[in-house]
Amino acid sequence: MVSTTPPQAKTWSRRGHTPVVKVRGRSRRRLSIAALTCYKPGQRSRPIHRPRKDDGRHDGRKGFSRRDYRDLLIAAHQPLGGTIVLVRDNLNVHKAAGLREVAVSRDWLTIYSLPPYAPDLNPVEGIWSPLRSGWLSNVAFSTPEHLIQRIRQGLHRIQYRPRLIDGCLAETGLGINP
Repeated sequence: MVSTTPPQAKTWSRRGHTPVVKVRGRSRRRLSIAALTCYKPGQRSRPIHRPRKDDGRHDGRKGFSRRDYRDLLIAAHQPLGGTIVLVRDNLNVHKAAGLREVAVSRDWLTIYSLPPYAPDLNPVEGIWSPLRSGWLSNVAFSTPEHLIQRIRQGLHRIQYRPRLIDGCLAETGLGINP
């Protein structure tokens, strides 16, 4: 495998003039990421994530389907073990009947919904800010795979900063009561 340095965009301009970086073409490709912030008393907090590239081969959706979310929850349950209490926002796929069926069929899963328009109560929202301002900033991504690689690197580094992840939960005002 050949490792290359990703292209980084750095430029300058006169004060008061915003620099413009021109790119060729327009991509219709889309990348979606589903993530969970996982908290277990007595253990290190960590994010679990799964990227999904919209390559047109799925069910025509431009994001995660309920099957994708189900698979993510099952994949999260394997290393975590025990009961999972999922606190979700009001994305329409999150409220789909298929996910309710998953919760009913799995005795280890309990789902609570956040009120509408309450991103400040969702701990995973706190993960995106350091990811965007750190590992994803100032990079011109050459391919969707390059973007996925950088996201994984950033989330991997965040995984080893449990205080950052704990701070995302503390910022919401929610707590863990075993």
